[in-house]
Amino acid sequence: MTRTRQDATHHGGGGHHADHDHGHDRHDDAGQAQMLDLDAEVLAEHLASLIAWLPLRNEPRRIVDLGCGPGAGTFALLRRFPDAHVTAVDASAGHLRLLRERARALGVGGQVLTVPADLDASGWPDLGTPDLVWASASMHHMADPGHALRSVHELLAPGGLFVVVELAGFPRFLPAQAPENRPGLEERAHAATDSFHAERVPHRGADWGPMLTAAGFTVEEKRTVTVDIEGTRSEAIGRYAHGSLQRVRGVAAPALSPEDLAALDELLDTDSPHSLLRREDLVLRTERTVWAARRA
Repeated sequence: MTRTRQDATHHGGGGHHADHDHGHDRHDDAGQAQMLDLDAEVLAEHLASLIAWLPLRNEPRRIVDLGCGPGAGTFALLRRFPDAHVTAVDASAGHLRLLRERARALGVGGQVLTVPADLDASGWPDLGTPDLVWASASMHHMADPGHALRSVHELLAPGGLFVVVELAGFPRFLPAQAPENRPGLEERAHAATDSFHAERVPHRGADWGPMLTAAGFTVEEKRTVTVDIEGTRSEAIGRYAHGSLQRVRGVAAPALSPEDLAALDELLDTDSPHSLLRREDLVLRTERTVWAARRA
């Protein structure tokens, strides 16, 4: 789809990279897919509960997943709605290829159609007439969100539901006093990326309610989900923190002091006794906001 997925400094939602507005070479796709997979692994319970919460009138049979990445949302939706067919849309050929491979391995290849598309383009491909359109951590990457929202409104079946899931902010992993030699380092590193993201992803953190209403939708529900998971619950949180902060470093480095950069590099050095992967105080903290909007 377009520059979709999550901001992998978040990867979010996405495969986050220092900004999910990456090029789509194979190496980049692989790195984004890895981060999106970690995101899906550590937040699987939250994703399932979010889907169960949706104000659906009937079980959807035709679903479109916009900015699907390697398929976390696609497969979570199919677990909840096993009789549905999903059209998975993304700009990344690598992500779509991986999604198809996983669909076949899970025995749902016949229920998944992948469509390569840039959703900032003036004309969209034929995506059918879905009952449910799902867009997780993808809408804020649109150059023209109004165009995308109007296109979804035209696409949906009457009475269909459009679900927008967006990151309220990049995830945090370290206590405020960490690391011991440079307390508050994580917040300073994120602050150093603010101007970069404000320029390249201006709709990150937007209130999608008024934009959905302007596009003709009725916003039926809005919910903010707070995630707080101790690192001791999942070994994947350490890898998720490492990948996320590594991508933050790529953007923040020029704006960090030499002392902060050295401390960050020590956290990212997997051989260091002070590596993130050796810390026992990691906690995944993040928020996601969900809008459920209906086409009248």
